[in-house]
Amino acid sequence: MVEAWLAELGVMPSARVDRDDVVAWDLQLDGRRRFDIRFTVILDPALGLITWVHFAPPIGDGLRKSYHRLLRWNDEFPFVKFSLAQDGRPTLSTEIPLRILDRDEVGVALARSLAICDALLEESAGWLWIGGRIPDPAGRLGRNPELFERYAARLPELLGS
Repeated sequence: MVEAWLAELGVMPSARVDRDDVVAWDLQLDGRRRFDIRFTVILDPALGLITWVHFAPPIGDGLRKSYHRLLRWNDEFPFVKFSLAQDGRPTLSTEIPLRILDRDEVGVALARSLAICDALLEESAGWLWIGGRIPDPAGRLGRNPELFERYAARLPELLGS
């Protein structure tokens, strides 16, 4: 079911892992400004679906400053959760309960996460690239613009519709 929804959304997983009843898919998607964003989509039949963005590499600066930034973002973006993985890597996740899980909820979660990655590009550049220098996107086209087109009306605060 989730794989079919991803295909309908134009999203192709690079890998699938099955463990007990839990299934996870690895994705690589593009925002409008930030490209090559790694996602893991996890379906646990007992809980629901989680989209998990590998937001940045492990944090090397003062953890207190970075933790404060993650807490502020949790307040600014109420439908997602920023946290730190065990290895110190910032993550961004969305949880979708089984009772409302469908293709469009998955699509909105992916589009929202990508839009947030775009919105926080300058603030997170120091975590993402040496010297905080954002790569020049000239000539680069995102691989999944249909996500933004399809769900812009549901995310006007992030996608400007």
